Amino acid sequence: MSSTKTKKDDLNVRVEAALDKIRPYLVMDGGNVRVLEITKEKKLILEFIGNCGTCPMSTMTFKAGVEEAVKKSVPEIGHIEVVNMPAL
Repeated sequence: MSSTKTKKDDLNVRVEAALDKIRPYLVMDGGNVRVLEITKEKKLILEFIGNCGTCPMSTMTFKAGVEEAVKKSVPEIGHIEVVNMPAL
């Protein structure tokens, strides 16, 4: 197994662990979040699922919950994007 593959797997595990800290709150409101990709440039691409994909509060949930949890636990992630976050 290559070192690059191991590092990417470790990054995925750490991102999922960070998201698992906030998932119970998302699920409580009928939503969730899914990792679509972590690019080689350390850009995390997410998708909101269920109610999170249509909720007008998704931007606040993203900034105060998802983004904060990931950046705190996985500081090497440089940018986080949600492909289906409703516009304000």
